[in-house]
Amino acid sequence: MNNAIFNFNEPVNEPILSYMPGSTERTELLKELHEQESIIVDIPLVIGGREIRTGRIGKITKPTDHSHVLATYHMATEKEVNLAIKAALDAKCEWMNLAWMERAAIMARAAELISKKYRYRLNASTMLGQGKNAYQAEIDSACEIIDYLRFNNYFASLIYMEQPKSEGGTINRLEYRPLEGFIYTITPFNFTAIASNVNTSVALMGNTTVWKPASASVLSNYYLMKILEEAGLPAGVINFLPGSGSLISSIVLKNRDLAGIHFTGSNPTFNGLWKQISENLPRYRSYPRIVGETGGKDFIFAHKSADIRALATAIVRGAFEYQGQKCSAASRAYIPHSIWGETSQLLKEMISEVRTGDVTDLSNFVNAVIDESSFDKIMSYIDIARKS
Repeated sequence: MNNAIFNFNEPVNEPILSYMPGSTERTELLKELHEQESIIVDIPLVIGGREIRTGRIGKITKPTDHSHVLATYHMATEKEVNLAIKAALDAKCEWMNLAWMERAAIMARAAELISKKYRYRLNASTMLGQGKNAYQAEIDSACEIIDYLRFNNYFASLIYMEQPKSEGGTINRLEYRPLEGFIYTITPFNFTAIASNVNTSVALMGNTTVWKPASASVLSNYYLMKILEEAGLPAGVINFLPGSGSLISSIVLKNRDLAGIHFTGSNPTFNGLWKQISENLPRYRSYPRIVGETGGKDFIFAHKSADIRALATAIVRGAFEYQGQKCSAASRAYIPHSIWGETSQLLKEMISEVRTGDVTDLSNFVNAVIDESSFDKIMSYIDIARKS
C-alpha cells in the first residue's frame, strides 16, 4: 500500500559548463567528438520498445562536411507508422493508470542521466549533426533538457495538488485524464531540448506519442530516446519514427484515434497540418488538440541612451548565435539615428572578429547552417540587401 503524497520542490536551473581551455569538460567533450566522428551509427526505428530496421536508409552528415557520414537511419513505411500507432494505443491504459509520481520519477532519472552520464554524448551529437558550437549545444541538449524535465515535474505536482474547496457537506475532487487516443509529436532540427520536451511533457501527464523527429536531428534524438528507455520509460509510451514527414502525416492524420498534435516547426507546415485535421474531423473520436510553436521574427529596439557596446554585443550574439537558426534570433534592429554611426562601426569591428568553421574547433563561434536550402535562402536575402 502507498498512501504518500508526493511533492517536487522547485528546482534550480542546471549550471552551464564553460568548456574553457584546460577544463575537464572541454577534455571530455573533445574526446566524445573524436569518438563520434570515427564511427557511423546505425539508427533503427523504436516502436513498442523494439528496434525495427526497414532497409529504407537516410544519411546524417556533418553540415560542415557533407562527405562525412555520422549515421544512417531507417525510415518508416506505412507498415511501421501503423505499428507505432498501435503500440502507442496499447501502452496507453497501463501508462495513464500508473501513479503520476512514478511517471515523474522516470523523467527525474532521465534528467540525472543527462546531467552526468550522457551530457557529452548528447552535446557532441547535437554539435556534429546539427551544427552547434559547444556553448549552444550545452545550453540546449544538456541544460535546457534537464530544466524541462525537472521543472515539468514541479509544475505537474502543482497542477495535481490544486483541488476545489468542499463545502456544504459535499466532497469535491478534481482529476486530470490524458487525452483519448495518441499524440502525434513533430519536432524540429534546431533544438534537441524541444525534441525532448514535446514528447516528455505530454507523456508525463499520461499520454503516449508517435514521434516524427526532424531528419537532420535524428542522431541526437535517437540518443535521447535510448536515455529515456534507460531511465525506465515503458515500451510504447514514446515511439521513435524517423522518415518522410508527408508519408507519416498522411497516415497519422487519418487515424480515428488521433487525440492531438504537439508541433514545433515552420508556419507553412503547421498550417498544412491544421488544414488536414479540419478536413478529417468526421473521422476522429474527438476533436484533436492542436498545439504548435512556429517561426518568429525577433527584433532589437534601442533607445538613444543605450550602452553602445552592450547594444552591439546584443545584435551580434542575437543575430549570429547558431547561425541565426532560432525563432529567437534577432532578424531586425531599430536604432536611433543619433547612435547609429557609433553602433554600426562597432558592429563591423565585432563581426570582423567572429571566427567561423567546424564545430570541433571550439574557438569557432559561427558554424555551418543546417542544409543547402537554408544556405540558399540566406544568400537570397544577402542579394536583396546588396541591391537595396
